[in-house]
Amino acid sequence: MTYDTVVFDNDGVLVGRTSFDVLRDATLRTFEKFDVTDPDSDHVDDMTVGATPSRVSEVCRTYDLDPERFWRALDSTSSRAQQMEAREGRKTPYDDVDTLADLDTSMGIVSSNQQETVDFLIDHFDVDHLFETAYGREATIESLDRRKPNSHYIDRALSDLDADSALFVGDNESDIRAAENAGIDSAFIRRPHRRDWDLNVWPTWDIESLDDLHRICSA
Repeated sequence: MTYDTVVFDNDGVLVGRTSFDVLRDATLRTFEKFDVTDPDSDHVDDMTVGATPSRVSEVCRTYDLDPERFWRALDSTSSRAQQMEAREGRKTPYDDVDTLADLDTSMGIVSSNQQETVDFLIDHFDVDHLFETAYGREATIESLDRRKPNSHYIDRALSDLDADSALFVGDNESDIRAAENAGIDSAFIRRPHRRDWDLNVWPTWDIESLDDLHRICSA
């Protein structure tokens, strides 16, 4: 199987992940902006990772907040925190990203992170020449339902790239399921945080490095 298109998850695949503590602090600061100085710890955690539209509404109802305004503020605060991590050198690209320059395929990015964050990282790390399209979430509550394993953004990227045979590279089970939902092959990359990870899904490929894509895409 040869591939003419490769689409990548971003965090944990192309760039290092942001620590939970940084994201949680951004959530706390967002609550403070709305004069909520002592939110329930579970509410903070739920808004930091894995939030759903219904959970956002439920938590905001507890503090008499407007869900749309709160979520837009949280997305913005979280994005700025991640941008600072990159500027300070704590969020950096993986060393093997450079090998993609020689990969003879069209390439794109699909992330469940904010579009603002994805755009910043591409520009900050000067890799825009590698990728023809890049999707993150819009700053809306509705976008939470479009995160992987929903194939919404992968479908849009594949359309942009006019893909005939595509591969999606990710580091989460939701990435593999999203590829399945999009009807394309997948590669699970064994970054250090996934080195000994036991999968409950079956990717088409299990790889150690982005350099492995040269072999796979020309197989």
